[in-house]
Amino acid sequence: MAMDWYDAYGRKVSTVALKNEQGGPSMRGVRRPDALHPAAGLTPGRLAQMLRNSIDGTPEDYLALAEDMEERDLHYGSVIQTRKLQVAGLEITVEAAGDDPKSVEHADLVRAVIERDEFEIELRDILDATGKGFSCTEIIWDTSERQWMPKRLCWNDPRWFEFDRTDGETPMLRGDDGPEPLKPYGWIYHSFKAKSGLPIRGGLARGATWSFLFKSFTQKDWAIFCEAYGQPLRLGKYGPGATDDDKDVLLQAVANIGTDYAAIVPASMAVEFVKADVTGSHSLHEDRADWLDRQVSKHVLGQTSTTDAQKGSYAVGSVHDRVRDDIEKADAKALAATLNRDLVRPLVSLNYGPQKSYPKIKIGRPDEEDVDKLVENVARLVPLGLKVGMATMRDKLGLPDPGNDEELLQSSPPAPPQAKDGKTQSDQMIANEDPPSDPAALSARGSRRGDAIDETADALSRDWEPLIGPIVAGLDREIAEATSLEEVRTILRRRLEGLSSDALGEELARAVFAARLSGEADEELA
Repeated sequence: MAMDWYDAYGRKVSTVALKNEQGGPSMRGVRRPDALHPAAGLTPGRLAQMLRNSIDGTPEDYLALAEDMEERDLHYGSVIQTRKLQVAGLEITVEAAGDDPKSVEHADLVRAVIERDEFEIELRDILDATGKGFSCTEIIWDTSERQWMPKRLCWNDPRWFEFDRTDGETPMLRGDDGPEPLKPYGWIYHSFKAKSGLPIRGGLARGATWSFLFKSFTQKDWAIFCEAYGQPLRLGKYGPGATDDDKDVLLQAVANIGTDYAAIVPASMAVEFVKADVTGSHSLHEDRADWLDRQVSKHVLGQTSTTDAQKGSYAVGSVHDRVRDDIEKADAKALAATLNRDLVRPLVSLNYGPQKSYPKIKIGRPDEEDVDKLVENVARLVPLGLKVGMATMRDKLGLPDPGNDEELLQSSPPAPPQAKDGKTQSDQMIANEDPPSDPAALSARGSRRGDAIDETADALSRDWEPLIGPIVAGLDREIAEATSLEEVRTILRRRLEGLSSDALGEELARAVFAARLSGEADEELA
């Protein structure tokens, strides 16, 4: 008995229908590839009507206008392209649903699809929804190798689609016999929501249409201004006896001066050039166009510091990326969710059957981490008992797992750190009354063999301090000031008068015993 498959929307999947392309243009049908140009002669009334019609179920003119805007308005086309390219160029990773071999195999299949050279270009087509609110990309399946693999992801013109009249959200393909639903497992439908509401109202183009309209008026006025005031007024003068033919000759001459920069007139006529005083007026159009561009930059990129020239723009722009970070992350998560639903799930289900859980595509920048600080902390804490996996550290450092036949780098154990007087840290620990609190010193001391014996020797050495401390304190200075050998002997006799010979003998015996015991232990360990 054949197994029934259902997509994420609960629709039954037909593998027979998947082998045939559903969308695509048709010269004799309603999905014509020829372009419309509603931006030509656009007025506020026409624009308002287009926006209303798009909500009422006929969005073709509005979608054609959104396409026109990307071609006609260089600023809008630039910022919308920047937003799409930045997300399409982010790092893509695939996480397996589990550690079992089957889950790893499913993830490897998804990686084989996203590692195709053309996948980034296909992502840009899917991100066409950024401006228009939605995009429908058909999956053209290839089953020649007895495996379901996407041959290509085919972008379809948004003008070929409309939304279900009941809910206003379900995309329908326009056909000769009326709208038809998209076949399950055959389409990647990406909905972009700059705001909550219907998908047709979620694209960035909708908010930018009015700026586009007002900027087009400003550019036309600017062109007229430049044509009218860019050249001085050419004033022709004729005498009282001039005939109509003479006047026509003079008018033609004045017109030719503006185009050919050459003309001839009778001697009885004159041509004057009157320069209009329009100082400062030319900046009005430029300032208005720049202001509208800044509004579009904020609308699309969330900031203006990397797109619009302004005072201090370099210092401010260094803080921002080309697209604001929170906007980039939101776009990346939305795109990943669409791919997991409409690409990963069909790919795995068609090849391995329905699964309880599927691999997940993740899109975004890797977490920035101070690698030097990480290595320093790990090197400091591992000797104190911290357990860190080698695979984890290789992932953090961006290093691949070594191959079986690959030569491995190794390091010898570090030598005990030297103090300025040439003694090792262990020697200083024995000489000092209190043990050092430095973790590295404690680690070095703790790693020596025969720790119990060493601690006993340390304790014995500290017992010498009360006996010989008063004797040796300042002794070198007094001897240095002595002028004869007899005077040195007097100094030593005076200092040794209070010393107990019994206590000194006992400490010497204990020291000899500790030294012999430590030597025998080291010999056995060696």
